Amino acid sequence: MKLPFFASACATLFGVLTGVLPSAAGAVPPTPAMDLSVELAHPQILAGRKMTTYLKVGLTGQELEASAKRAPVNVTIVIDKSGSMGGDKMVHAREAAKQALDRLGAGDMVSVVAYDDAVSLISPATDLTDRDRVKAAIDRIQAGGSTALFSGISKGAEELRRNKRPNQVNRVVLLSDGMANVGPSSPQDLGRLGASLAKEGITVTTLGLGLGYNEDLMTELALRSDGNHAFIENSQNLAGIFQTEFGDILSVVAQRIRVRVQCAEGVRPVRVLGREADIHGQDVELEMNQIYARQHKYLLLEVEIPEGVADTDAPVATAEVISVNALTGIENRSLTRSVARRVNDPALIANTVNKAVLVEVARAISTEKEALAVKLSDEGRHEEATKAYNAACSWSLSEAKRLASPELEKLGLSQQERLQMFNAGGASANAARKMSKSEDLYNRTQNTLSSKPEVKK
Repeated sequence: MKLPFFASACATLFGVLTGVLPSAAGAVPPTPAMDLSVELAHPQILAGRKMTTYLKVGLTGQELEASAKRAPVNVTIVIDKSGSMGGDKMVHAREAAKQALDRLGAGDMVSVVAYDDAVSLISPATDLTDRDRVKAAIDRIQAGGSTALFSGISKGAEELRRNKRPNQVNRVVLLSDGMANVGPSSPQDLGRLGASLAKEGITVTTLGLGLGYNEDLMTELALRSDGNHAFIENSQNLAGIFQTEFGDILSVVAQRIRVRVQCAEGVRPVRVLGREADIHGQDVELEMNQIYARQHKYLLLEVEIPEGVADTDAPVATAEVISVNALTGIENRSLTRSVARRVNDPALIANTVNKAVLVEVARAISTEKEALAVKLSDEGRHEEATKAYNAACSWSLSEAKRLASPELEKLGLSQQERLQMFNAGGASANAARKMSKSEDLYNRTQNTLSSKPEVKK
């Protein structure tokens, strides 16, 4: 059940039946940026014993109509121009970047940075009044040299800061096909940079081209800044990926999102699945940088509910979400309570299970199992890695059957394909690892470069 921010208290009775209780009604904003949903995997729980279940706090970006105003964007395109980017890669990179510029409109800012062993400012931040000048500058980018990835990102962020304004979407789009070999180059270095930029309201999207880039660096940078990541095997697909990425940038509806879940007395927060969050006693907190129109992000929290007598309510948690409307800058706040009902009838519990939540839980657990397989493989423990990969596949397919979920079946089959690629070794194993890292990032952030609605300039 979806409740718009500051939902009316008239939903209370329905909330008792579904496991969601809204807070007292407040002022209704004219254009809410997100819908909030709070669901329990088991709205009905067995009386007389402790029960473990899952709480899902979901956020869905509101539809952004083609005729509606959107938040202005401030974007830096950072292109790796090291020697390995020569030939068709650079040709397609230049064309993709130029086509992406055509998505921008009045009020948007763009800058272009390129790097090899040093960093070059190809086009300083501009409002695109002279779009052709920027495109001509992109055409002059030539490949050659090493890969100073950290410095390239830092310079891109520096250009963004020159034109940062309130109510603006700030994004660095990084394209690289290689390993960072000049300057800071560890996943931890790039992760710290991403986290630092996120605190400034800057998101980094990383586009890995071919089989030579370091997916650990690229996914960590995207993860820590709440950005997108794509593994692009063929440079001919760059234009489509750039178009999708700029569609994301142009469809941000809310930013600076803070989620706090306060578990009720006696309820123990066990762990958060997928996402990284802080658990302090009864409180669980996390932050997200932004959400796009129609995008669905969520927090999955495993909770242990104390025993109680039948036919009584079991308060589970209060979820508070604070966000800033990307267009207006207005802060939105919502407070929603979740309640389960204790019953004696196991059949009633089974009939009221929320399968949609359990599908998300199964996906998160399966992706964790696959991430473990990748880790074991990296450590040279190949036999254990194969067993872990098989466990991930089996889990996905068994849960797909139990929950009648085509989504989980598709995940399980794709994991089987990646397992075969891992076992084949060489380039196939390299590609499979990049696919697995991308899947893991999606599980942890719900960010993916998929089709988004067209947005008016």
